[in-house]
Amino acid sequence: MLSKDDKELIDAATKAISQRYRNDWQEVGAAMRTRDGRIVTGVNIDAYIGRIAVCAEAIAIGRAITETGDHGIETIVAVRHPKPDEPGKIAVVSPCGICRELIHDYDAKARVIVPNSGKTPKVVTIGELLPNKYRRGNE
Repeated sequence: MLSKDDKELIDAATKAISQRYRNDWQEVGAAMRTRDGRIVTGVNIDAYIGRIAVCAEAIAIGRAITETGDHGIETIVAVRHPKPDEPGKIAVVSPCGICRELIHDYDAKARVIVPNSGKTPKVVTIGELLPNKYRRGNE
């Protein structure tokens, strides 16, 4: 079950992408709560060359670190805005593999809000989304 704080994060991510949506450019919004209680948002940055696109979760993490330093990720969520001709509404999406790695690198105990087979989204740990995480050397 989602807590009031979890719902607040989903609302913050929804607001971020609602305000900045551009078809084929900005379609995903993210919100994270740092371990010191701040909510930081971001939207994805797309590009003509897909390899240089940056996910919304990475933008939110980067903003948090830039603004006040790395205070960890308590919870993070991403939502996707449907295209103009697509049915549905803004909804929670799972982080991509690269974002899973990034979230885990910055906080191995982070909580992540993910879709739940058409039901109310649920909360899992980043470790559940990324078992057997890649590590350098003997870490």
